[in-house]
Amino acid sequence: MSFAVSRRSLLTGLSLIGVSTISACAQLPRQSIGLASTPVPVPLEPTPEKAPIEAAAPEGIAPASSDYAGMYSAIEDGGHALPAIPFAKVDGRFLRQIVDDPTGEKPGTLVVNTTDKYLYWVLKDGKAMRYGVGLGRQGYSWKGRAIVQWKRKWPTWTPPSAMIRRDPKLEKWRQGMQPGISNPLGSRALYIFKDGVDTLYRIHGSPDWKSIGKSASSGCVRMFNQDVMDLYDRVPGKTPLLVI
Repeated sequence: MSFAVSRRSLLTGLSLIGVSTISACAQLPRQSIGLASTPVPVPLEPTPEKAPIEAAAPEGIAPASSDYAGMYSAIEDGGHALPAIPFAKVDGRFLRQIVDDPTGEKPGTLVVNTTDKYLYWVLKDGKAMRYGVGLGRQGYSWKGRAIVQWKRKWPTWTPPSAMIRRDPKLEKWRQGMQPGISNPLGSRALYIFKDGVDTLYRIHGSPDWKSIGKSASSGCVRMFNQDVMDLYDRVPGKTPLLVI
């Protein structure tokens, strides 16, 4: 199925360079990223949003529609102007849509399929909301179960020292890159913990829409900014996550 591209979508481009392709996830050195190993506690970013107490089965949430022009239109949010996603240039498999649930997980579970590059938000009645994702090295580095400990709108990104040594121009962001449309974490981030410890694994937006559905050189699980904003509003704290 093809959809007409709005004039705004045609005229709005995303021409960000530099930080759009660098790692958005590993903010501190990690001893081990594997879920099966014993992780080392690391400090968190300050002032996280307070998460709801428990995850709940999704209900009463408006489903995605086939109006991709509206779904991926330009957005003003939190004082930032996100450009439209030129969805006609994206493989239709990676656009947001409701599908038959292939995961068999309970409603209210997130499932990342690293082979097909899909993220599923499991709904009731055998359905799931499916989003396309892009995966970097960290995104392939472990599989297993964890939870979304907390979430943040327009997060700050801090490159680790090892990355700064490899790319000295990142020195100016040693204390953190302020939120914005060129920030590698995008408009939203979901922070993944295992056994109460930050895995440094993130599900986050990305300014590089072309990376969705593809493997990247770095980063965790990337989504269209418009998609991660939709997911953010659906997913409560303590949501279970399965990476397969």
